Amino acid sequence: MKVLFYTKEFPPYVYGGAGVVVEYLASELAKLMEIDVKCFGDQDEKNGNLTVKGFPYEDPSFDNSDDKLKAVLNSLNTCIQMNADNMDSDIVHCHTWYAQFSGILAKLCYGVPLVITTHSLEPLRPWKREQLGRGYDASSWVEKTAIEMADAVIAVSKETKEDVLKYFNIDKDKIKVIYNGINLNEYVVTSETTTLDKYGIDKTKPFVLFVGRITRQKGIIHLVNAIKYIDQDTQIVLCAGAPDTQEIGKEMEDSVVEVKKTRNNVIWIDKMLPKKEVIALYSHADVFCCPSIYEPFGIINIEAMACETAVVASAVGGIKEVVVDGVTGILVPLEQQNEAPFEAVDPDKFSRDLANGVNKVINNKELKETMARNGRKRVEDTFDWNAIAKQHKELYKSLIERQ
Repeated sequence: MKVLFYTKEFPPYVYGGAGVVVEYLASELAKLMEIDVKCFGDQDEKNGNLTVKGFPYEDPSFDNSDDKLKAVLNSLNTCIQMNADNMDSDIVHCHTWYAQFSGILAKLCYGVPLVITTHSLEPLRPWKREQLGRGYDASSWVEKTAIEMADAVIAVSKETKEDVLKYFNIDKDKIKVIYNGINLNEYVVTSETTTLDKYGIDKTKPFVLFVGRITRQKGIIHLVNAIKYIDQDTQIVLCAGAPDTQEIGKEMEDSVVEVKKTRNNVIWIDKMLPKKEVIALYSHADVFCCPSIYEPFGIINIEAMACETAVVASAVGGIKEVVVDGVTGILVPLEQQNEAPFEAVDPDKFSRDLANGVNKVINNKELKETMARNGRKRVEDTFDWNAIAKQHKELYKSLIERQ
């Protein structure tokens, strides 16, 4: 069996959760079969069963295009290049809308079964129009076309499966729920503290940690607005970079500047850090906070839990299937509008509730330590890449036999 991954992100160019998933899934599957990865970039490597080839993304032909359309035009162009190579795979598996046009072409031109993993869904991310303009209509069309013509769709949570059925015309029997996973040997508690020293984190004081991109989806502004309600002695470490747009980047900057007027223990690391440093931050944080307003899975939560850190997270999407309320962390209810965009009906209440959850954990050492232990056990029991890769293999095998 040989499987071809189409993806925008692959090391060393990973900036989001989907890229993390593709990296580890490809590595684990390569222990079981041949895996080819075609991605956006300049990668060119082969390691055992894993072959990675990057394709140019930014084409000078689009230099004069509308800035908001460049992401779509460059993506479609790269997807075409990916299909110009010889096709000798039994399955093609696409990750995120950026690469799904590749899957559409591969199925049409080569007759290869198509698998789509729904890391997120465009109908539930209308704020993407800020980033893509009318290109959001194009990305939505690509996603809808790919999902509805796919031979199988992998939903990363049960709630995501329900969303797929709600927004797309697809047979429910084609949808399989397979959770994302984590490398249990890599994401473990470390005693290393040089990362804390590097970024000026006081090792004698507690801190709450955020890790993620600056996007509407990740809800980071809600956490920044919650800081004024968090105990003054608690440090706030925001490991947040790669803003979706200049506008939300400026909003983030202004919000942090404002909150720093009243406290001096807010540390904003405005870049994406190497895994080793992130693992050190997870390991020493007293609480990890995930304030997402939309999250099909939320891999950052299992990263934190694997490093034995209690989690305070919004009770949305797949997070409710990852974090066990009162056991591995605290789920904070988020009252939202009935239709996307799912903004908080009362943003200040949500921010207060986040802060209350953080304060509760930090001020109860026994609760914090129990949640930390429970979190690691839950990850070991449920989110091991080894078992998850075998679920993928069985799905691929069934598609090949059916064909």
